Amino acid sequence: MAKDSKVIAANAAFYAAFSTGDFAGMERMWADDDAISCIHPGWPAIIGRATVIGSWRDILQNPERPQIVCAEPQAIVDGDSARVLCIEIVDGTALAAANHFRRVGDDWRLVHHQSSPIAQIVEQAEDDRTSHRVH
Repeated sequence: MAKDSKVIAANAAFYAAFSTGDFAGMERMWADDDAISCIHPGWPAIIGRATVIGSWRDILQNPERPQIVCAEPQAIVDGDSARVLCIEIVDGTALAAANHFRRVGDDWRLVHHQSSPIAQIVEQAEDDRTSHRVH
């Protein structure tokens, strides 16, 4: 399997664990050290394994957690580091997401996840000219 494919597969496993509420699977996806971090949409940065894993436990145990679909994943692999950039569709809203991985043995483990809303470009007519604003 190509190195890009292995990272894309690890990324898919991350989203599968989220969709099914599989906390044990989610916990296994993350590197087993304190050099991991996460920024959930609207949250401050979370650093350290106990805090990051705790945040995922709380999210996955919530019966009203959102449904997330990963779209357009693109892998960038550089030696034992990789990142997957994608679009998360969360209850119909698009978020930009970056999932950073580190190779641990033969597996890719998450070391950072971040997602945030995507600004939309809105055209607005001003004085018979069209300008663009980012919202």
